[in-house]
Amino acid sequence: MDTQVKRHLDTFTALFVEELKENLSGIYLHGSLAMGCFNPSRSDIDLLVVVKRKLSRTGIKRIVRDVLVLHEGMTNGLEFSVILDENLALFDYPTPFELHYSDYHREKYRTDDHYVCGGDKDRDLASQITIAYHRGITLYGKPLAELYPPIERRYYLASILHDVEGAPKEIISNPIYVTLNLCRVLLYIREGKLSSKREGGEWGITHLPIQYRDLVQSYLNEYNGAIGHNKVEPLQLSEFAAYMLNTIKKEI
Repeated sequence: MDTQVKRHLDTFTALFVEELKENLSGIYLHGSLAMGCFNPSRSDIDLLVVVKRKLSRTGIKRIVRDVLVLHEGMTNGLEFSVILDENLALFDYPTPFELHYSDYHREKYRTDDHYVCGGDKDRDLASQITIAYHRGITLYGKPLAELYPPIERRYYLASILHDVEGAPKEIISNPIYVTLNLCRVLLYIREGKLSSKREGGEWGITHLPIQYRDLVQSYLNEYNGAIGHNKVEPLQLSEFAAYMLNTIKKEI
């Protein structure tokens, strides 16, 4: 793990330990950094924070304030969710969360003292918790597998299907993420493997119809850090996304 990234993880772990104290149950790293395909130029740092009791509004604002300060010195994106351990012990889908922070919400947190993304439910959490459970790295506390039962397959599947349902439109503006994400969803359906975007792409270039392999290879190369020279037409991208979604639906 890169020294600077390790320093960021240590800093955020210390922040949550200080702010949450005895209410903190565990901190878990998931996503590309946990699965060995982190790209410092484009990947986010993804965390799951588990607490024993609900957070107060004051406590949430303190955490957000401190995170904003620390995030200013980072080049990587940051995303984390704070959830109650009772929602892991008796899993609920979509999953309730106490607090969510990401680059998408960052500006709102900066400019609006009253803004909080929390107290709602999130379909994406089932897939994030599953990855943290099976392939994550424990930064604080005990491993998830020692504390909670695994997420049922039907919830993980519902979560990843929700993530790709808008693929034909989203692939135009975010082709790398959507292309590789579609591959890893189909890989899971066919083989039951929990994979990273890189692993999904590597599988796609050997298992998808030959007419799509160059497209996947080009975005896999870009994801891995190659300078992008992709000239894929929007129509080709939409056609690929439609093919993948139709295949996914047929094979569920």
